[in-house]
Amino acid sequence: MPSRRRPLSQTLFLAAGFALACQSTALSAAPLTPLGWVERGLVYPEQVMVKFKLDTGALTSSLHAEDVEYFEKDGQKWVRFDMDLEDIEKGKLVKSRIERKLERELTVRGAGGTEDRPVVRMKVCIGDQLLNEQFSLNDRDDMNYPVLLGRRTLEKLGPVDSGKTFTVEPNCARAQD
Repeated sequence: MPSRRRPLSQTLFLAAGFALACQSTALSAAPLTPLGWVERGLVYPEQVMVKFKLDTGALTSSLHAEDVEYFEKDGQKWVRFDMDLEDIEKGKLVKSRIERKLERELTVRGAGGTEDRPVVRMKVCIGDQLLNEQFSLNDRDDMNYPVLLGRRTLEKLGPVDSGKTFTVEPNCARAQD
């Protein structure tokens, strides 16, 4: 079978065209506006508005949860937990009992030793982006922020400006449970 090689000039022409197309696409893309290190966001399914801390020092996101119980459903591991959050827009406590499939266990190492935490998927809205992300469950009552967004989530959102706060309002009208 004869070889069908392109002439070198044709190959170089195609490569140059591809490079120009990539460059023009990159130049035409609007730069991302940085988010602040603290933003307002919504936690679903109740659409509770709370303060999110955008933490570039954390890998995995974390969500306030109390009374975590493990159980089995359809042969898989699940957790149920209380998600009692103060809605900063409405000024009231929203109490929820949530059930989610266990995604994995996370071992957190800190000054006080190690702790195992369950990780579940939750939907959150920040700006106009609805995200279905993994969150470790932890009692964050003593923390200033009930939701912490880690690097795995932040890489989907764009840059964070540590000198700014509250740069966007949550607006995810298309969200569902």
